[in-house]
Amino acid sequence: MRIPASKGLFYTLFSGLVILALTFLAINYAKGGYRITEKGLRPETGLLAANSFPSGAEVYINDKLVTATDDTLYLDPGEYQVRIGRDGYSSWQKTLTLEKELVTQTNAKLFPSAPSITPLTFTGAENILPSPDGQKIVFYTASKSSAKKNGLYLLELADNPLSFQRGARQISQDSSRIDLATANFIWSPDSNQLMIISPNRQILIDTSKTNDLDNLPDISFGRKQILSDWEEEMYLREKQFLVKFPEEIVSMATQSAVNVYFSPDKKRLLYTATAELTLPEELVPPLPAANTQVQARNLVAGGIYIYDREEDRNFQVGTAPEENTHPTKQLLTILTQNSSTPTLDSDLSVSPTNPEVVIDHRSLQTNPLSPEEPLTPQEVAVKFNTYHSSLFADTLQWYPDSNHLFYSSDNEIKIMEYDSTNLRTLYSGPFTNQFIYPWPDGSRLLITTSFTPRTALNLYAVELE
Repeated sequence: MRIPASKGLFYTLFSGLVILALTFLAINYAKGGYRITEKGLRPETGLLAANSFPSGAEVYINDKLVTATDDTLYLDPGEYQVRIGRDGYSSWQKTLTLEKELVTQTNAKLFPSAPSITPLTFTGAENILPSPDGQKIVFYTASKSSAKKNGLYLLELADNPLSFQRGARQISQDSSRIDLATANFIWSPDSNQLMIISPNRQILIDTSKTNDLDNLPDISFGRKQILSDWEEEMYLREKQFLVKFPEEIVSMATQSAVNVYFSPDKKRLLYTATAELTLPEELVPPLPAANTQVQARNLVAGGIYIYDREEDRNFQVGTAPEENTHPTKQLLTILTQNSSTPTLDSDLSVSPTNPEVVIDHRSLQTNPLSPEEPLTPQEVAVKFNTYHSSLFADTLQWYPDSNHLFYSSDNEIKIMEYDSTNLRTLYSGPFTNQFIYPWPDGSRLLITTSFTPRTALNLYAVELE
């Protein structure tokens, strides 16, 4: 039977319209438009990607169990109380604002509620110093049964389980000319060399091999040049990270803040404000589905903040003690040349993003309160170490995932997200507040403690996975 041409054209057009309609619905379905909800067919829903690490946790929306991670939920735009929990882990919870056709991710990091601890040393660990790259720790021990085993040790914080099992490696025996228990250490910026400073001698060792400390040359006369070269390397590295931040943030960080530290991924900045200041809105183009937590763009002196350069968000995460806002703790303002007297050429430079913004660079080896009075070698060591790690600045520390910060309070180690939400306790057993440091992959937290009276402190790993 022959179909009339008019009907054939009708079927073709009808089929085309059906395909277009289904395509339109599929696109809108993926975007969250016209979704079937508890209230029926609703247009313009928001998407909640409920994910967690580890996965397989329960997801509660407004106190109702709705699914398990990892799953995507289509919900009406609005505010929701989201809680994610799993047996053996502390719960994650947050108030999230869903926007139409946008995906909001939970990225919930779950930490064990009762972590185990593993000893890393057994005969004492003191004068501990992590390397700038966070991959090594050097420490001194003097409790070995054999005198030849006393000295400096290097613990490599590698992801390789074999290196974790091998433990620390001795890089020098004890010295008759240097008191290693009280000496000051400074790591080179590349984390390959260690400067040892004592009242009697100053030497430079290679941490990749065993060193004879008593037979190494004294570098007292060359120390100034070595540190100057290290400062320049530190400044050049820092400059390449700063250039990616808005010029207003660069100006603030170098002139109105102290204790400034990049997150491990270099996308966020931890800092303590030293003056009242208002950060302008929309320093960078706004991103869809950006963090909706309450910001703090009106800075107050002593406030501890996090700035996110990708989302242009600024959050207050704490308040520093008054002594931590002292100008001698300025960390970002370092000098490319070693000079005890500030000069225009060496101490002033132009902002990498705006030629009209001038940055004042004060040397790590010069006292900012008295520019013509150089710091002592011991004070220089403290400033270098504080520059490399916030462990020595009595402020918060970055967790390796760049999304969390941790600190000690009331004999507990606490952790929170960079926007100050989800405050949880990581560890509440015995530990000393002098040393808390993360394993590079975030799987462990290093502490020092002693479980028996009058015994030496040892390094322990708090297992977080």
